[in-house]
Amino acid sequence: MKEFAYARAGDAAEAAALMAERPDATYLGGGTNLVDLMKLGVAGPGLLIDVSRLPYDRIEHRDDGSVLIGATVRNGDLAGDPGVRERFPLLAQALLAGASGQLRTVATVGGNLLQRTRCVYFQDVSKPCNKREPGSGCPAIGGAHRDLAVLGTSDHCVASHPSDMAVGLVALDAVAHLRSVDGATRTVPVAELYRLPGDTPHRETVLGHGDLVTAVELPPPPGGAAMRYRKVRDRWSYAFALVSVAASVSVADDGTLADVRIALGGVAPLPWRARIAEERLRGGVPDEETLREAARAELAQARPLPDNAFKVDLATDLIVAVIRDLVARKDRA
Repeated sequence: MKEFAYARAGDAAEAAALMAERPDATYLGGGTNLVDLMKLGVAGPGLLIDVSRLPYDRIEHRDDGSVLIGATVRNGDLAGDPGVRERFPLLAQALLAGASGQLRTVATVGGNLLQRTRCVYFQDVSKPCNKREPGSGCPAIGGAHRDLAVLGTSDHCVASHPSDMAVGLVALDAVAHLRSVDGATRTVPVAELYRLPGDTPHRETVLGHGDLVTAVELPPPPGGAAMRYRKVRDRWSYAFALVSVAASVSVADDGTLADVRIALGGVAPLPWRARIAEERLRGGVPDEETLREAARAELAQARPLPDNAFKVDLATDLIVAVIRDLVARKDRA
């Protein structure tokens, strides 16, 4: 493990000043992913700037129904928040589907958003990886790729994004609040926070050096929406998604879908917003044929490899099952 310096920032301005002085500096939140990568030799920051004690640890429920979630809020605390569980249940479900109870007490919201892929070639420094060493190649394409992406991939990278929480946030139209090293602030939709690999898979987000995630904001939930996060994995706990679906649907009085939002996990290099399927379903009657046609239209753009081609049918079936169950739940209500 490479030697590194450590500094605990007293406030955001101090964290930014430290970051501005060191191009090899990295922010440290809960450390549940970063520290592992440092042990593996994948990450080698010269300075860790601990931001876990900055005053971004509150969950603020606003009168208009929106929620501001600080970046240092622990995943376990967010999953257990009564307001989140009641009005944004798919987010609580996504958090509880991730990692383990022990890790959720340490992992932060900001860190969860920025965790790195678990592709075995990325984590093995003895192997080439375009994400780790640009231009070195992507052995996953011809090697172990069962767990990797089928949507949004390129000839340079087929890694999948590991976060459950981010999939839920994308389905909820969440927005990330960012602070630059010069103190300027801006917001970016979580769906636009990540970059597709293209020919630069090492550039995973739109963040610049020293940009700090300070909060995530959820807009008010759609009126009368039913929500769910469902994850398919190889074992019940402590496993990344083969495919996951986060969905929110509102059914009009005439039985049509007034609002539908769908995001997929485990199938792309980023949390994948299923906008083609949403467009096909919005305003229509969600019968079995319509649901399957919309799901197939979304997955038509997939570029599966031999060992993960099953994800196309699995994702199609999961979209259909989740939306069908949510609509049935609304009918029973």
